[in-house]
Amino acid sequence: MKIPLHLLPHAAGLPLPEPASAHAAGMDLRAAIPEGEAWSLGPGERRLVPTGLVMALPQGYEGQVRPRSGLALRHGVTVLNAPGTIDADYRGEVAVVLVNLGESAFEVRRGDRIAQLLVAPCASWTWDEVPDPEGLGDTGRGSGGYGSTGRT
Repeated sequence: MKIPLHLLPHAAGLPLPEPASAHAAGMDLRAAIPEGEAWSLGPGERRLVPTGLVMALPQGYEGQVRPRSGLALRHGVTVLNAPGTIDADYRGEVAVVLVNLGESAFEVRRGDRIAQLLVAPCASWTWDEVPDPEGLGDTGRGSGGYGSTGRT
């Protein structure tokens, strides 16, 4: 599938998102912040980081913005609303809400790989309201909620 993509002026010179390996599920998103600047994220701080990308996802698909595992493990930096959703009808700049859950400040620089983007099918649906819970059908789990299936 080919997805139309436009680079905003502040992304000029940055590589397009691409898979990091032959079988990677996603493509890395890069920080499109000004050259020579470093944006510091202190412990507990969050910031919206621009990517300079505008895209037209096909109807029936969504973009999923996900954390990079190395940033999460090494620095405690993750995507706050993970996975962030890019709707097929959105035509604004893709930006990433980064949060520092680590113990020390983390610097973001131009071109840093800050998140990954996956494009996935997304079904649309409507509701079919039923008059009582029995109309939902029975399952082995039933209404068992948090922790009801055990830990091990």
